[in-house]
Amino acid sequence: MARSPLTLAALATSAVDELDVTAAHRLGTGELGSYDQAVLDTRDGARAIIRVPRTQTAESRASADLVALRALTAGVRGRLPFAVNTILGQTAVGSTRAVVYDFLPGEPVHLATLEAGSATSASIGSAIAAVHALPTSVVTDAGLAVARPLDTHATTVALMEQAIATGLVPAALVERWERASEDAGLWQYAPTVIHGSLSGDVILADSSRVTGIVDWHALSVGDPALDLFWTLGTSVSDVADSIIDSYTHSRGTADRQIRKRATLYSELEIAKWLLHGTRERSTDIVDDAVRMLHTLVDAVQNDLERSIGTDTAPVMTVAEVEDMLDRAKRQ
Repeated sequence: MARSPLTLAALATSAVDELDVTAAHRLGTGELGSYDQAVLDTRDGARAIIRVPRTQTAESRASADLVALRALTAGVRGRLPFAVNTILGQTAVGSTRAVVYDFLPGEPVHLATLEAGSATSASIGSAIAAVHALPTSVVTDAGLAVARPLDTHATTVALMEQAIATGLVPAALVERWERASEDAGLWQYAPTVIHGSLSGDVILADSSRVTGIVDWHALSVGDPALDLFWTLGTSVSDVADSIIDSYTHSRGTADRQIRKRATLYSELEIAKWLLHGTRERSTDIVDDAVRMLHTLVDAVQNDLERSIGTDTAPVMTVAEVEDMLDRAKRQ
């Protein structure tokens, strides 16, 4: 049974000294999910959010989020053009914990409602670029994960192989994905700090700009394309173009293949859905994933905008790229 807003308010006052809650409102649809959560109004006119994990996965993410938010010190946050949650307090709740955060203004981003070239889409691109511009020591000093190109390539290939092994991936996609995995030029990039779990749900914005980004549990060093693939979905969109163009302009990146890797990652989200369905033995999920895969085939065939191959012959293997990065660090 979900905890009521009043129960959550009581937990919040236990977690934060002198927190004077005047009202509590359930956050979300009210259906049982990964968290019990509520928005709290306080006597001083401020607002806060309390979250209590309901599942082991949510508990793990909440713990990782706490570590990440501590790594994002005041100095680091000063480099970002948007707000990041501050932890106000926490208290034990059975085998888990309730965490109280300050409330960030803004509403989740819905790509379907954005306009290409809008201030908001430009702000999303520049916000992501600001995250990627952070020094990697923010992550490494906190002991958080670091994935080199070789690691990301291996993880991606393993995912492809698992999906292909189901026998349900259309031949055209098998060939497309295998060709991408063998294209060394595609994997020549410099790892950056990444949020690691970006979507419209965690990016908050007002009518013209990003106001905050939440849920930092996957903060790490990795492929910057992993923070961009969610903008693409299964079709090329003008909004995605606007976001990625803004990102590239703000970042000044020389990573010419970033969009192609982002496109590949967006396609492999369907592979993850297929594998989830097979693990759960859900015919409905598997059928949905297969339908999406066949729709994807129709979208990518004969569409140059969705190419994920580099235009030049590979000049370095992924291992050679790793060696190059190591040498650059030692210089």
